[in-house]
Amino acid sequence: VEPRHVEVQILADQEGNTLHFYERDCSIQRRHQKMIEEAPYAGLPESVRQSMGRDAVRVAQSVGYTNAGTVEFLVDGNGDYFFIEMNTRIQVEHPVTELITGTDLVELQIRVARGEVLSINQADLKIKGHALELRVYAEDPLNDFLPSVGNLEVYQLPVGENIRVDNGFEEGMDIPIYYDPMLSKLITYGKTRDEAIQLMLKAIDLYLVEGIQTTLPFGTFVCEHEAFRSGNFDTHFVKNYYSPSLLEEQHHKEAEIAAKIALKQYLEDQKLLRLPN
Repeated sequence: VEPRHVEVQILADQEGNTLHFYERDCSIQRRHQKMIEEAPYAGLPESVRQSMGRDAVRVAQSVGYTNAGTVEFLVDGNGDYFFIEMNTRIQVEHPVTELITGTDLVELQIRVARGEVLSINQADLKIKGHALELRVYAEDPLNDFLPSVGNLEVYQLPVGENIRVDNGFEEGMDIPIYYDPMLSKLITYGKTRDEAIQLMLKAIDLYLVEGIQTTLPFGTFVCEHEAFRSGNFDTHFVKNYYSPSLLEEQHHKEAEIAAKIALKQYLEDQKLLRLPN
């Protein structure tokens, strides 16, 4: 089994107080680019979680670090973990950590930059629930994830309880080829991992985009895949399980189901119309 890519969120003030906000699993990637992140890492032994958090804090303190930051590790199947690097900034996937810890990392980061002392301590931070994030890229998952450019003819964001969208575009805008292809981050939160996954599937269905291709269908593919749902996956998920033909097959099945439902409803409506007055 290949390793999982796991990172620990830390935050340190100018007085040397350093906290960790637990871990995120960022193993669903392609070309070393993260696609889906979640917090916490489901199935991680609590002893490993606490040890990894302490080591992340030690890394930051050893260099007198101040600010939000992320300490990244590879975790093998035995629960052993190995330091990769430290990202000295807030990261794209920070919302999943905010949701499971009930914190606003950006606000805390600004307060630290102003010289304020952290108003919370490690004992205040507890994991509650589970959160997923899908990076919605203007890329075509049926064409090797190549950039998709064009006009956002339709662009409607999902809305609902425990659905969060950090978005950078509006309907009618053009998507050029010159910049990062990310449109938004779609985040869902649930009491359990299964609940967060189901809500992500619902949110993807509610996210309407026309004019360009996006990674939304890829998000559905991952969230419906048994390897992902079971937690038995690693950084090679895309290489091992994904192909455009499988995604097309999924589309055909969904279209067939939708057609059958529509036909059934039509026939039932016709019966009602034929009933005598």
